[in-house]
Amino acid sequence: MTDPPQIPIGFTTQQAFASRLTIATLTGRPIRISQIRPSSSTNPGLAPHEVSLLRLLEAVTNGSTITISYTGTVLEYRPGLITGNASGSGASGGIIRHELAAGCARGISYFLIPLCLLAPFSKAPMNVIFTGPGVVTSATPAGDISADSVRTAILPLYAKFGISNNIELRILRRSNLGSRGRGGAGEVHLIFGHQVRLPKTIHLLNSGRVKRIRGVAYCTGVPVSNNARMIEAARGILNPMTADTYVFSDVSSAPYLPGKDKAAPASKVKTGIGFGLSLVAESSTGCLYSADIVSPPTGGVPPEDLGQQCAYQLLDSIGQGGAVSFVAAPTVLTLMAMSSEDVGRLQLGKEVLSTEQIIGLGRDMKAFGLSDWGFREPSTQQANEIVVSVVGKGVGNVGRKIS
Repeated sequence: MTDPPQIPIGFTTQQAFASRLTIATLTGRPIRISQIRPSSSTNPGLAPHEVSLLRLLEAVTNGSTITISYTGTVLEYRPGLITGNASGSGASGGIIRHELAAGCARGISYFLIPLCLLAPFSKAPMNVIFTGPGVVTSATPAGDISADSVRTAILPLYAKFGISNNIELRILRRSNLGSRGRGGAGEVHLIFGHQVRLPKTIHLLNSGRVKRIRGVAYCTGVPVSNNARMIEAARGILNPMTADTYVFSDVSSAPYLPGKDKAAPASKVKTGIGFGLSLVAESSTGCLYSADIVSPPTGGVPPEDLGQQCAYQLLDSIGQGGAVSFVAAPTVLTLMAMSSEDVGRLQLGKEVLSTEQIIGLGRDMKAFGLSDWGFREPSTQQANEIVVSVVGKGVGNVGRKIS
C-alpha cells in the first residue's frame, strides 16, 4: 500500500514566499498558501516574479506538483526530489536556461539565494543561466541585493559549512531596473557544483575587527565618471576607518530590447540604464558585512550622494554587530537547521534578530517541524548581540544518498 499524501502546511499572504518554498523543498513538506493579494483590484494573486520562481523550482526538481487556483490567490506546492542538472530533468545540454519575463520587478538575487540554498542538497550540480528582459543584476528598491553582493557576501559563507568547491557566479551582462521599474535584460550564470550529504555544524561567536573593504561600482549605459564619483565619495568616509579599501569599477553598455513600434519592427530600445555600488567589509575572523545602493529608475540622484549612502549603510551594518549581517542571516540560519543533528551557535546583533524577516523565518521553521531556536547572552558581554543556538534536523541530501 502506498502511504497517504501528506497534509499541506497552511500559510497565508505572499510574505516570505521564496523562503517558504525553499524550506518546503529542502524538507520535502507540501505547503498551501492562501490569501495571496486577494484585495488587489488590478493584479490579484501571484505576481510575475513569484510565478517565475515556481517555474525555476519545477526545473531543478523532479516530481514537484504545483496547483494554482483560478484567481491565483491560492497555491498548493508539493516538492519533489532536488535533481539540479541531472539527466532527464529540466536541463538541456547540461544547462538550465531560465528566462525572466519583462514584467519581473525583483532583482536576480530573489532567485539566486533560494537556488544556492537548494544546490548543496541536489542530486547533480546546478548550472543555471538566467536570461530574458526581466533580469536585473543591480540592487532594487524592493530590497533585493545586487548579484555582486551575492557573489562576495553570500557565497563565501558556504565555505564555513564545508561547501566551497566549484562555486561560481558570473555576471555576463549587467542591467539596472528599466524606466518603469521593471526588467533590465541582463544575463547571469550560476555554477554550483559542490553537493554534500550534510553541512557541517558551525559555531560563529567572534565577529572580530574589520580589516579590509572591497566593492564594485558599476554603470550601465551612462558615463564612466559616475563610477569615479561614487568611489571617491565612499572612500572619503571609509578610508579613515581602514586603509585597506579598494573598489573596482565596472563599465558596460546598456542592453537592447526589441522596440514596440510596428512601423519599424527591426528597431531596438535601450533598457537597464543606471549605476550603483556594492560594498563588502571583511573582519579578521572571516565575517562579512555588505551594503548596496543603486540609482532610482527615475534618476535625479547624484553619484556622490549614492556613494556616501552606501558607505554609511555599510557602517550601519557593521555597527549592528554579530558574526553575520542581516542579508546573510536567513541563509546561515537555514543551513544550520539543515545540518547534522548537533547544536550550532551563531552570534547575531539584536537589531538583526528583531527584524520581521528573521522572526518570521523562525516561526516558519517551527511550522515545518524544524527545531526551535535557543538564546543566551554572549560571553564577551556585548550589549547589542545575542547567541542563537540551532539544532540541526539532519535531513541532508536525499538524492545523494540514493545515488
